[in-house]
Amino acid sequence: WSDPIKLTNVSDQLSIHVFILKNHFPTELLLTVSPSWLSAAASVTLTCSVTDQSAGWRFYWYNTVPDPSNNYYSYELLPGSSSGTEQDFYIVHGQTHTAGYMCRAEREDPVFYSDSRPKLVWSAGQSVSISSLTVSPDRAQHFTSDSVSLSCEGNSAEWRVKKLSTEDRYLSDCSFSGTMTGSTCKLNSSWASEAVYWCESGSGEFSNAVNISVQDGDVILLSPARPVTEGDSVSLSCKLKSQTFTSTVFFYHNEKLIQNDSRQEFKISAVSKSDEGFYKCQHSGQESAKSWMSVQGE
Repeated sequence: WSDPIKLTNVSDQLSIHVFILKNHFPTELLLTVSPSWLSAAASVTLTCSVTDQSAGWRFYWYNTVPDPSNNYYSYELLPGSSSGTEQDFYIVHGQTHTAGYMCRAEREDPVFYSDSRPKLVWSAGQSVSISSLTVSPDRAQHFTSDSVSLSCEGNSAEWRVKKLSTEDRYLSDCSFSGTMTGSTCKLNSSWASEAVYWCESGSGEFSNAVNISVQDGDVILLSPARPVTEGDSVSLSCKLKSQTFTSTVFFYHNEKLIQNDSRQEFKISAVSKSDEGFYKCQHSGQESAKSWMSVQGE
């Protein structure tokens, strides 16, 4: 175009000011529990971490209460937490069984609150007063070709088997990884996985928890899925999927070699607390995954 562009009907000028407000973006809240697996009558420390480290936060601490009729938890304030605490940690003394927790951070200026995701602390042992989870076959490791069932036992009309895998951030039900029939969950073990499983009852209780590993390799360690009792005899075995034993079998306890000969089994005549720890076996250069064997008092 040779002619200049002519502008008509130009509006008045308008100034636009952009303010970046602190706390405009959501504050993330992370709950951690320590330890994540309980020893007898342990003290559990809950820590609530906020991404915004400015002052003025108050923290509220809750028990999670399962409801098998849906996939959510209800929450009950822990003792001494009704008015919140300035400290970002809370200690639960004498914890003996599997439990879930949640924390909330609030402040008044500006008004804001955030809830954490629920976090569980697990007990491998079981109490006769609450529900329990059993594994069939009773071992911690399985091949992908194995049929594995988890059964809930106890005085409840409703059951839900829950799962938290090592790579997941969210809890899931048996229906996401198997089939729930009555009080028994049959796992779909066609692919390798490692996860913690437990039961939740219709009366709002948690069972003991088990760590189950499904392996697609050729070697697994047969070890108890649940704690063994001091003084009992225990046998740990190395199992092959598609071959026979042709050479030395190695057994390890906490990465220390404890047996290397032709035996496919490591026996402990009377278990003591010193036998607790991680075990694995090895054959022809192939190694099983590690499994934790827990030892409880008589």
